[in-house]
Amino acid sequence: MTDTDRWFEAAYRAYGPSVYRLSMVYLGRRADAEDVTQEAFLRLLRGGPDFPNGEHERRWLLRVAANLCRDQLRGPWRRRVTALEEDCPMPDPETFGVADAVVRLPEKYKGPIYLHYYEGYSVEETAEILHLGVSAVKMRLKRGREKLKLELEGTI
Repeated sequence: MTDTDRWFEAAYRAYGPSVYRLSMVYLGRRADAEDVTQEAFLRLLRGGPDFPNGEHERRWLLRVAANLCRDQLRGPWRRRVTALEEDCPMPDPETFGVADAVVRLPEKYKGPIYLHYYEGYSVEETAEILHLGVSAVKMRLKRGREKLKLELEGTI
């Protein structure tokens, strides 16, 4: 096993779950999240910059994953997906948790909510990762919390 192999395996073990969870929050489908996670790590392997420490590497991977998710959501394939038919069985809303409610948020609120509350990034760090202004992240967090509150109160 080469040094590159060991470095890549260590990076995947350390940051893979975070990249995958962020992708799931954005995309809501396991296969799509796995594809984005794989692509983010391929980009790291093919030409990721030199990082001063692991936290910078993690942030870079999360930024790449967020961008890939947005690209996928804007892509023509997503527009062809049709809604489920009315008679399709759905789980009872009372069984949904907070994480499920976050996944159902509009796209622009998912990333900030996930990075800030689940990954523990500050507002400034979240803004840097998502290429947004600090005030935009604060507003999205506020509006995202409001939407979550309304949805969770409706299921109780």
